[in-house]
Amino acid sequence: MKIIPAKTPGFVKTLFPNFIWNIYTNEKELYLTFDDGPTPEITNWVLDTLNQYNAKATFFCIGNNIERNIEIFQNILAGGHAIGNHTYNHLKGWKTKTKDYVGDVELTDSVIQFQIQNSNFSNLYQQRSTNLFRPPYGKFKTKQSKKLQKLDYKIVLWDVLSYDWDKSVNEGTCYNNVISAAKEGSIIVFHDSVKASRNLKYVLPKVLDYYTEKGYVFKALS
Repeated sequence: MKIIPAKTPGFVKTLFPNFIWNIYTNEKELYLTFDDGPTPEITNWVLDTLNQYNAKATFFCIGNNIERNIEIFQNILAGGHAIGNHTYNHLKGWKTKTKDYVGDVELTDSVIQFQIQNSNFSNLYQQRSTNLFRPPYGKFKTKQSKKLQKLDYKIVLWDVLSYDWDKSVNEGTCYNNVISAAKEGSIIVFHDSVKASRNLKYVLPKVLDYYTEKGYVFKALS
């Protein structure tokens, strides 16, 4: 059941101005993001679909999933997409000690950096920020966020939630969640996870079609 609205209310953004909710631009640009991968059953399909539209995106990866699916992570790098940190164990921040939470994030960062340095794309990613962080479930303690910001992590939340992971949300509703709310500079949340795959396989091509016809481009966060 949806508790958080698909479109993030403006007053919420003003309460947390140090978080990145959207990109301020008048250009026809959208920022697709994918959480929880890399996942064998869906991530490569996402990459192939994005490639058909020359679309770039940002993948907020779980460190444990990177280590279990190194080849798929390398495919994300090969596609020129941005990489974000989504903790190593998909932690619930409000149930985790701050020291443990920050350590989990830093472990994921070390995994990401190791894979980049041992890839064929290290030069590209040396010129690109990899300190983007999104908390699982969009929730964590104030102490955790402040500590991460002191460590120069850029905390990215969202402007639009697709609700692709929610099995009570059908494909059509998921699609409408996006096209009814996304506009110039919107950061949109999808998931390259098994749980979200039914909705995502229906919605992602349609979203790419819809906004491409309107002259939008899809960019990675920098």
